[in-house]
Amino acid sequence: MRTPLLFALAVVVAAPLGAEIPEAVDKAAIPNYRVIRPGLAAAGQPSPAALGRLKEMGFKTVINLRTEKEGTRAEEQAVAAAGLRYVWVPVSAESLSAADVDAVAKVLDDPAAGPVLLHCGSANRVGAVWTILQVRKGKALAEAEAEGRAIGLASPAMEEAVRRVLGR
Repeated sequence: MRTPLLFALAVVVAAPLGAEIPEAVDKAAIPNYRVIRPGLAAAGQPSPAALGRLKEMGFKTVINLRTEKEGTRAEEQAVAAAGLRYVWVPVSAESLSAADVDAVAKVLDDPAAGPVLLHCGSANRVGAVWTILQVRKGKALAEAEAEGRAIGLASPAMEEAVRRVLGR
């Protein structure tokens, strides 16, 4: 009698863990997707169909780093229609600033915001922002850049932007 009760208790306790975001997704729907910490995933541009499924995947907030000329209005509408919070922080290699990183950090530090999908076109800008956040938390630049590259930081222009924002 005790074993079924313990099993039922384990299922109830583990249920919230099952509500976490998936470790892997269809790469065609959400390119360069990767969970970078519990409750936070990085990615390239999700497909329109994937945007509509983010809530059922467990996400509450979408942070989009793409610029207006990349076409963000349709995404904002799709995310809102799916019942998710949409945060737009337009970033380019030329425009990346400490204020942009602060805006992302504010959302990531808000427990009510998570789980969060942080994305741009390819995950290059996501990797840049992540690198800066990690250096701010005390990681060595080389270690933070390695994490950023694993996420998607790939262009020399974004690497230069990271160093500019960090004052290095």
